[in-house]
Amino acid sequence: MAAAWIVVLVTLVLGLAVAGPVPTSKPTTTGKGCDIGRFKSLSPQELASFKKARDALEESLKLKNWSCSSPVFPGNWDLRLLQVRERPGALEAELALMLKVLEAAADTDSALEVVLDQPLHTLKHILSQLQACIQAQPTAGPRTRGRLHHWLHRLQEASEKESPGCLEASVTFNLFRLLIRDLTCVANGDLCLRTSTHPEST
Repeated sequence: MAAAWIVVLVTLVLGLAVAGPVPTSKPTTTGKGCDIGRFKSLSPQELASFKKARDALEESLKLKNWSCSSPVFPGNWDLRLLQVRERPGALEAELALMLKVLEAAADTDSALEVVLDQPLHTLKHILSQLQACIQAQPTAGPRTRGRLHHWLHRLQEASEKESPGCLEASVTFNLFRLLIRDLTCVANGDLCLRTSTHPEST
């Protein structure tokens, strides 16, 4: 009888070992090639390069005649309003737009090209890590809808309809919000607590 119980116990232990650890609920910090968690805070050197770039962009904007027909980023843009699984997609769209706009600014202004070189390199690296995390997430799930769908539509629409000056200004004024609040929220995963204090409307 004792031998039979030992056999059962060994079988259970082996079964648990094969099953492996229980998956965590933080898809942004797990998966092969996914290391977005390291961006919970940027280094002082990285932040200094972004501040220098922002200052240069603001000076450049003073010489341009720009206006926006509507805000590029919705007034209630706050990733904490989204489900944890939705946040990487929102940040990806935000990063992609910023890269597109800043690369265009660097291409048309040699002075900006120099000061934007390191920030662009950093943003591209962050985006590549983020996309690795998104690809590591399960593909099955509900389609994008609600607030996230509206935000992504607004970004896409703005990138097609607004002037380069408007897009450059919007990216400049929202750069540190992305770097400090949004990136940190995604990097923290479940630790970035969800809030519902803002209304659904823009």
